[in-house]
Amino acid sequence: MTIFLMILGLVLLVAGAEALVRGASRLAAAFGISPLVIGLTVVAFGTSSPEMAVSVMSAYSGQADLAVGNVVGSNIFNVLFILGLSAAIAPLIVSRQLIRLDVPIMIGISVLLFLLVLDGNINRLDGVLLFGGIIAYTVFQIVQARREKRANAESEEAIEKPHTPLQWLTNIGFVVGGLVLLVLGSNWLVDGAVFIAQSLGVSELVIGLTIVAAGTSLPEVATSVIASIRGQRDIAVGNVVGSNIFNILAVLGLSSLVSPESINVAASALRFDIPVMIVVALACLPIFFTGRVIARWEGFVFLAYYIVYT
Repeated sequence: MTIFLMILGLVLLVAGAEALVRGASRLAAAFGISPLVIGLTVVAFGTSSPEMAVSVMSAYSGQADLAVGNVVGSNIFNVLFILGLSAAIAPLIVSRQLIRLDVPIMIGISVLLFLLVLDGNINRLDGVLLFGGIIAYTVFQIVQARREKRANAESEEAIEKPHTPLQWLTNIGFVVGGLVLLVLGSNWLVDGAVFIAQSLGVSELVIGLTIVAAGTSLPEVATSVIASIRGQRDIAVGNVVGSNIFNILAVLGLSSLVSPESINVAASALRFDIPVMIVVALACLPIFFTGRVIARWEGFVFLAYYIVYT
């Protein structure tokens, strides 16, 4: 039954990702908002909902290692595995906004997390700071989207808009339905993976950093890969960067706010895994700067790095 639910979960993930990318890209065109902004916000936050659910429940239940390991492991997985796999399928063109703004933000908050956990925990004050950060980032993206919409409206290019209320409802339905399938599919997949790992006697931190992190990031995998195949490369890359920003600011921020006590951070995570997360974020910059394209061979290098880390 466990294996059956894991396979069914994988099927739901693929179907959900296809629906989410299709609906989000059409809504972006309809509103005159670039696919990059949609990828950084709606798609990224939506596909990170499994991380939110797992880490918040883990923190509330006192499973600190699982809560922290899930976020740190997911961020490493997102860059090395998802960007690597997406680039291996089709070279990814990187937007200037990502290089100048969003990737530096991702690096900055990764370093901020490291500084906050030097005392060995994430307390409520840290949580307020982190969660305040995601609110500020989201407001900034909304302001950017409005500017883009005005610029697009003034340009000569016609914006493709749904002609009927039915088309609007259909596209919104794709997004909502896709998110529901992603969350449901990832839950079944993670539950099965954790059950199997625990039966093999693997530690909670390692489960969080690998199996749970990869499992909760499967919506991002499915979404970015499908987006890459469909040519929506801004959504593919924006989804990864936006998810990493959301994971640290929103997921860890909210987790520390709902936790009965401060979230303790394991010494091994502080010494090794969080620094690896920072190095992985830094690794994006030189690759992104090189002609603003992530080539296939660079994608395979990222995949190899993830295998070594695991």
